[in-house]
Amino acid sequence: MADEIKPAAEPGVAPAAPPEAPAAKAEGTPATVVAVPDAPKKKKRAGVAPRRGKKLRNHLKNIDKRLRETGAVSVKTAIAELKKLKRAKFDETVEVHINLGIDVTQSDQMVRGAIPLPHGIGKAVRVAVFTQGDNLAKAKAAGADVTGGADLVERVQKEGFLDFDVAIATQDMMGQVSRLGKVLGPRGLMPTPKAGTVVPANGDLGAAVREFKAGKVEYRSDKTGPVHAGVGKMSFDDDKLVANINVFVEQVRAAKPSGVKGNFINGVAISATMSPGIRVSM
Repeated sequence: MADEIKPAAEPGVAPAAPPEAPAAKAEGTPATVVAVPDAPKKKKRAGVAPRRGKKLRNHLKNIDKRLRETGAVSVKTAIAELKKLKRAKFDETVEVHINLGIDVTQSDQMVRGAIPLPHGIGKAVRVAVFTQGDNLAKAKAAGADVTGGADLVERVQKEGFLDFDVAIATQDMMGQVSRLGKVLGPRGLMPTPKAGTVVPANGDLGAAVREFKAGKVEYRSDKTGPVHAGVGKMSFDDDKLVANINVFVEQVRAAKPSGVKGNFINGVAISATMSPGIRVSM
């Protein structure tokens, strides 16, 4: 095969330089890292609790099975069992749930009231009082956190002020407080005579404030019939919790509407904030 003939370089023109070889990578130089975008995180759905682990699911399943086999127990036994189930790091609230045999479609069968518990509820209660004149000083002296008349009504109505747990009103202020029904009503804060939060002209406003500050509990049957209320904390002594529960249940039993036929209380259960319910025989 004939040798390849290279074209002669033109006179006065320098020959083209050979292509440069790629530079050798220095020893120890890290390789170039290509950033990979992170996979999109799953968005949390509002109102949906995160999935429980297998160990916790099995643990709760065994507890539920044991409680069902045990059936209804005495209040004292239920309190002791409830404290064994404690796993939260905070001081949980002990709650009572009463299943009532009422017809929720009948307005005269709704159950509502308030009762001072003998040992309180273990919670600082913020009390607002709608009143005027000399009663302002009386309410403040009794421990009310917020007091006022027309100015407090306007503050709630226009500024949305709701930094209180209980609202008490004297009878002479109900004409103005009634304008707050759409604000206070859905939150269960509207003063009402049945709950003891409307003080008549000859009533003791100071005593009403002190009772709610000490732990007077309001209760009201919900849309499906049962009554729910907090009656103390897990840190309470067993005897104090038993006394609070007995007083609360008897108060609800005494509030039986005249139109209810048959059993009024169909069942009672107690629970804590983070625990399953335990059926109680009362």
